[in-house]
Amino acid sequence: MIIHGKNVEGNVIDNQTRCSHYHQVEDVIAIKFKCCQTYYPCYECHREDADHQAELWAKAEFDAKAILCGVCGAEISITAYLTGNSTCPQCQVAFNPGCKTHRHLYFE
Repeated sequence: MIIHGKNVEGNVIDNQTRCSHYHQVEDVIAIKFKCCQTYYPCYECHREDADHQAELWAKAEFDAKAILCGVCGAEISITAYLTGNSTCPQCQVAFNPGCKTHRHLYFE
């Protein structure tokens, strides 16, 4: 699905990056997977859709813009996402703070 001009793969169910696995009000980010440089709403979407294993972003790469806000389309650096207050720095929409519990699935 094209969301804010970006291709978001996986089982996307709306135009704000929610998927069949995570679809609460605050589930409005997609993560660009290092391995394929493709946005997915979650690790489960990547696992179901991709033909390869996910790779973690290394700490040295945390300046990469790898988080897509599904509300405004801002691409956010990994550092800004991980150190922020669970809101989009551009539109201030709240992100699901529980997403950070899956940090180990995406980032070193």
